[in-house]
Amino acid sequence: MSDLGSEELEEEGENDLGEYEGDRNEAGERHGHGRARLPNGDTYEGSYQHGKRHGQGTYKFKNGARYIGEYVENKKHGHGTFIYPDGSRYEGEWMDNCRHGYGVYYYVNNDTYTGEWFAHQRHGQGTYFYAETGSKYVGTWVSGLQEGAAELIHLNHRFQGKFLNKNPVGPGKYVFDIGCEQHGEYHLTDTERGEEEEEEEVTLKTLIPKWKATKITELALWTPTLLEEQPPVDGAGQEDAPGPEGGGQAEEDGQALLDTSEGETDSVKPGEDDGDPAREEGLGNGHEELQYDTAEQENVNFEEEEQKQDRLSK
Repeated sequence: MSDLGSEELEEEGENDLGEYEGDRNEAGERHGHGRARLPNGDTYEGSYQHGKRHGQGTYKFKNGARYIGEYVENKKHGHGTFIYPDGSRYEGEWMDNCRHGYGVYYYVNNDTYTGEWFAHQRHGQGTYFYAETGSKYVGTWVSGLQEGAAELIHLNHRFQGKFLNKNPVGPGKYVFDIGCEQHGEYHLTDTERGEEEEEEEVTLKTLIPKWKATKITELALWTPTLLEEQPPVDGAGQEDAPGPEGGGQAEEDGQALLDTSEGETDSVKPGEDDGDPAREEGLGNGHEELQYDTAEQENVNFEEEEQKQDRLSK
């Protein structure tokens, strides 16, 4: 992976005024649009506010580098593009003269980084594309280094796992385009490398990740299964064959009429009339009157018997 590979360049301070042509305010400060040639040979053309670069402007360094973008009080702040002397460039957000926010860095070896920045460092989520191999790292960055959960994508396979200080560590898996996955774990192993100096030999240890596979699983491919068409059953046509046109409906209607006639015939027998409500009411009243007459007759007999007893006693 290519480093930034470009020396950060300092712009002239506000006290190094140099030559200036442009707008000024009532206090005589550079204010508005103007063009300046600084004592170190750099040039700036753009917006000023109260004597400071503020707003949109272009700053050209004498070594060929240049910045085109926004300024706030003499500092690169906002969105801007910085083209470095080696030809690499950054397009994105700035804060207090630092790459900060979201941006894309185009390296001189044609590699690219697209993602988040913090205080001039790749930090957060980002994608680094390796132009030589076509591989790319998609994942987390911490202070400019690959660290955290990520995916390293190659042309015909990919690794999914975690990284620490640019190296894969711990459990992960390789997913191959041929349809299988290899699960395993990365271990960092020490390799000693000796360097001779004038008085003593210095032994340097380098950590190299070593992959240990544990199992291989296949990717099951789903194939739809079509249901076989069932052959027709013999005689089904005869059972389902319709009768003469309109015959079924006429037969049903005739049966309904027959059922209705039979029901009416059973409910009223020949020679039997319906009961008369007035007649029934009259019978009821007559019965009540009959009971009343019987009671009155009993009272009359009782009076006659009582009078007979009175005569006998006299």
